[in-house]
Amino acid sequence: MQYPSIDPVILQIGPAAIRWYGLMYLIGFAGAWLLGRVLARRAGSPIDESQLDDLIFYGALGVILGGRLGYMLFYDFDRWLADPSVLVRVWEGGMSFHGGLIGVLVAMWLFARRQGLRFFQVTDFVAPLVPVGLFFGRLGNFINGELWGRPTDLPWGMRVPCTHHLDLCLNKLGLPPGTVETPPLHPNQLYEAGLEGVVLLVILWLYARRPRPVGATSGAFLLGYGSFRFLIEFVRMPDSQLGYLAFGWLTMGQLLSLPMILFGLYLLLRSRKATT
Repeated sequence: MQYPSIDPVILQIGPAAIRWYGLMYLIGFAGAWLLGRVLARRAGSPIDESQLDDLIFYGALGVILGGRLGYMLFYDFDRWLADPSVLVRVWEGGMSFHGGLIGVLVAMWLFARRQGLRFFQVTDFVAPLVPVGLFFGRLGNFINGELWGRPTDLPWGMRVPCTHHLDLCLNKLGLPPGTVETPPLHPNQLYEAGLEGVVLLVILWLYARRPRPVGATSGAFLLGYGSFRFLIEFVRMPDSQLGYLAFGWLTMGQLLSLPMILFGLYLLLRSRKATT
């Protein structure tokens, strides 16, 4: 299959530009807000509709600030040191989910403290909303032509033109200069959109329909996302500036996902004991 190269800029007026990447984030936040309204109307919800706007605002700040800082710290620290201004050039791509998660956790702690709620009450409410943002964020990665998978001979592998993706062709794949397009690559961004977005949303939405002990839904999210991300990393190309960290296969994404899996299991086991 041929990658349908899409102009990352939707509309440009002088120096101002509207980009698909940013629009996907806005749609993700809007989708989370709409689903949050549904959850807020359920009996026993710790969050009501009057609190939802503030919750989404806190979460958006956590995603953007944590995601960007996390990417710079975990994946591109040397570049950040050489050019500190790169931190604010979010439109170039480069957002870390794990950094965004840390940012959201800090934001939810502040929100819970302000509202007089327990921390895990808030994170249990937020957990089923996160996959919506993940889905649209991965679509933004696909449009940006970043986070590709490894070469594959599967029929849905995508050939990417090198003219607009020189870093992919020269640095990540090591193709000779002048190469027109890549060999077929796993459309990793779409895999992640499907698993971390659609499948995880269905799992959490069904799981949270029944009353659960505090912390259980948060644990299900951590276990689900961490497991999906760990598996997907086996077909995803590592960042060229990092490569594999160990064993010829361990990536930074897998290393950061392991604590999520372990803590998710802990929360689920703890909640199970609370019900016995």
